[in-house]
Amino acid sequence: MKRILVIGGSRYFGKSLVTRLRDAGDDVMVLNRGSSDPPPGVGLLLADRDDEAGLRAALGRRDFDVVVDQVCYTPLQAAVARRVFAGRTGRYVMTSTMEVYDPATLPAGSGARTAPDRPGVPVAPVVPVVEGALDLARPPFAPPFPYGQEPAPIPGDTPARAGAYAEGKRRAEAVFLHELQEPQEPNEPPFPFVSVRTAHVLGGGPAEFTGRLAHYVRRIAAGIPVDVHAAPYGTSFIHHLEMADFLDWTARQTFTGPVNAASHGAPDVLALCATVAERLGRRPRHRVVEAGADASPFSFDRAYAMDNGRATALGFAFGRVADWLPAAVTETARATA
Repeated sequence: MKRILVIGGSRYFGKSLVTRLRDAGDDVMVLNRGSSDPPPGVGLLLADRDDEAGLRAALGRRDFDVVVDQVCYTPLQAAVARRVFAGRTGRYVMTSTMEVYDPATLPAGSGARTAPDRPGVPVAPVVPVVEGALDLARPPFAPPFPYGQEPAPIPGDTPARAGAYAEGKRRAEAVFLHELQEPQEPNEPPFPFVSVRTAHVLGGGPAEFTGRLAHYVRRIAAGIPVDVHAAPYGTSFIHHLEMADFLDWTARQTFTGPVNAASHGAPDVLALCATVAERLGRRPRHRVVEAGADASPFSFDRAYAMDNGRATALGFAFGRVADWLPAAVTETARATA
C-alpha cells in the first residue's frame, strides 16, 4: 500500500486515476480548492496550490510515497511545489503535455507525398518525436529565466492560448528539474521527478471537456466541411482510461525524467474524419485551408506525433488508437445528441 496525494484529480482521467489508486488499496488523498468532493474512501485536503503558506498549513506534517500533480500549469506553481514537497515525497509525477514539443519540425530531407488510398491528396510522413528532442538543461529553459510573474490569461481556444499553455508546461518541467535561486548553479530536483507528456486525450463522452472530438461529430453529422491542411500530418492520441492506467502505473515505477504517453498509431485529420463518418453513417466533407491559416483541431501542417518507445521499453503496454477510437466516437455522438 502506498500513500499517494493527487493534486487536482477532480475531473476526466484524474477522477479515474483516483478511483484506481483507491481500489488498488492505496491510501489516497486529493488536494484541491473544494471544487468537488473526492469519491468515498479518498481523503481531501483543501488548499490553493498557489498559496505556499496555505499549502504548507493544509499538509501539516504529512508526507507521501508519491505525489501526482494533475494541475501544474506554470513555473510559479512548480516552484511552490518544489519547495513545499521537498522532503515530503519519494516520487513526484507531473502530468505534462505533448504540446511541450511544439513547434515540431520534420527532419531535413522529409517531404510531402501522396497516399495511395487518397489519390491527389498530399499527406506527410509521421515523424514521432522522442523525449530527448526537448532539452530542458539548455537555454532558454535552464535557469536563470524570468518566472516571477504569472502570464495574463488568454481567452478562447486560440493559437496564442495554446502557445502560452505549452510554454507554461515547458517552464514548469524546467523548474522541477533545476534550482532557481541565483546565483547558485542548477542542481538536481529534491525528489525523483517524472513528467508525463500526454498525447491528445479522447473518450469519455460528456467528460471530455475540450469538445474537440465533438467538433468532428457535429460537423460530419450535419454535413459541414471540416477545415484541414493540404498536407496534414499525423498526431498522437490516448484514451482517457488508458491515461489513468498509465499514471497509476507510473506512480508505482522507479524511473525518472520525461516519458511520452500515447497509444500506438498516429492518424491524421483525414483518417480521423473517416472514422467519425463511418460510425455516423455519413460521408466526410473537407475544406482545405490556405497555408498558415487555422484549421480544425488535430489538423497539423507539421510533424506532430510522439514516440512511445521509452514507456513501452519500461514495460507499459499501450493500446491502439484504431481499436478504441470508434467507440469513443459513438460515445461522443450520444453525448452531443
